[in-house]
Amino acid sequence: MTVKLYSPAEKDELAAAAKAAFPEPGSLVCVDFTHPTAVNGNAEWYAEHALPFVMGTTGGDREALMSCIDAAGTYAVIAPNMAKQIVALQAALQQMAEEFPGSFSGYTLSVTESHQSTKADTSGTAKAISASLATLTAESDYSEEDIVRVRDPPEQVAGGGASHSGCSPVPEDALKGHAFHTYSMVSGDGNVEFQFRHNVAGRSTYAEGTVDACVFLASRAVAGADKNRYDMVDVLKAGEM
Repeated sequence: MTVKLYSPAEKDELAAAAKAAFPEPGSLVCVDFTHPTAVNGNAEWYAEHALPFVMGTTGGDREALMSCIDAAGTYAVIAPNMAKQIVALQAALQQMAEEFPGSFSGYTLSVTESHQSTKADTSGTAKAISASLATLTAESDYSEEDIVRVRDPPEQVAGGGASHSGCSPVPEDALKGHAFHTYSMVSGDGNVEFQFRHNVAGRSTYAEGTVDACVFLASRAVAGADKNRYDMVDVLKAGEM
């Protein structure tokens, strides 16, 4: 495989070359894992050139992102997490929150997420799962600012350090690529605790989910599906894994 890099000034040339090389519906799917500051500009470029894409990048103006894709009708899978098993857990907790809101009323939610030091924003998965759990605990004032972010390598290796002891220790060889999340709900008297934890070292599970999302999206493009914007729950429900 020969890889060619294009500068931002050459992006229109790249779009033309890619579409010429892969003219059939479903034969071309772009994959986007970059920086939060690039989210909206990239999405606008995909939309302008009718390029189907899978985006795992978090951050940016999410409302503007969705509006852009909906208006253009561009085929896209947009999700804060491409790990299928984590997405399944996230969907289950969301369903639980919808069916049993307030069932953990009186409990206090605490969330800690650890990622490589280069990750600029709070984990989208942590935000989504926290929202579901806060519905269970009836903490309407719980927000993204309450999520503890650990980005310092020495703290990560130490399991969050003294200030964030709820974390699992991160292996040193995973410091540049990991996602360790711990969600705890503790009763008012402190006698009962429910905890959810998902620790990912490396990036292979995200790559596997991304490939599945590409196959899923290509099949929708080939079929000329009426719906154009999807997430990883759609991929899971379709069984195309």
